[in-house]
Amino acid sequence: MKKIVILTGAGISAESGIQTFRDADGLWEGHDVMEVATPEGFANNPELVLDFYNQRRKQLLEVKPNKAHFNLAELEDNFDVEIITQNVDDLHERAKSTKVTHLHGELLKVRSTANENDIKIWEKDLVLGDLCEKGSQLRPHIVWFGEMVPMLDKAIEITKTADILVIIGTSMQVYPAASLVNYVKPNTPIYFIDPKPSVSKYDFENLTIIDDLASAGTAKLIELLMA
Repeated sequence: MKKIVILTGAGISAESGIQTFRDADGLWEGHDVMEVATPEGFANNPELVLDFYNQRRKQLLEVKPNKAHFNLAELEDNFDVEIITQNVDDLHERAKSTKVTHLHGELLKVRSTANENDIKIWEKDLVLGDLCEKGSQLRPHIVWFGEMVPMLDKAIEITKTADILVIIGTSMQVYPAASLVNYVKPNTPIYFIDPKPSVSKYDFENLTIIDDLASAGTAKLIELLMA
């Protein structure tokens, strides 16, 4: 059974109604990302940061996976599929994909500020005074700017095993995630799905560009893979 490794970004969840990471003006839901997505921002104004992620969490619980998420789950009927996502939502899991690695953390989890491995599932608001068992404040289980990406080594090892690489809804401009494409075996088929592709056929060998939204693009991908 062929191994498909799929890299996904904000574009795959946009059709579910989840905002892409940040607008062209650099703001995220009206906030400077440095205020709400850095350890320094959390230290300076933890209430603002917690409220920001509380609002994102509420939004996530109100949306549903879209056709693209279900199409990727369907691929598991015929391929060994692993998804590496930059997204912090759980829409891949809700669509029944079974092997998902989150590079940037998960919105429906929190962790201790004193122990990054003390992680809990969390679907309600997180406020100051919510503590881990050892008495330290809990924080969103999100990889902020300036922090290490703990799942990167695992993602690299997964990418090395790909017989086919699929990239969906990400510009491949955000590092270190964008570096993963460098770890596929030579001449591995690469499919790039995006309505405004940021790559050309000259950027990678054996590249197929599908310039469409994630839902329609993944349907085309299935047709190509099953032909």
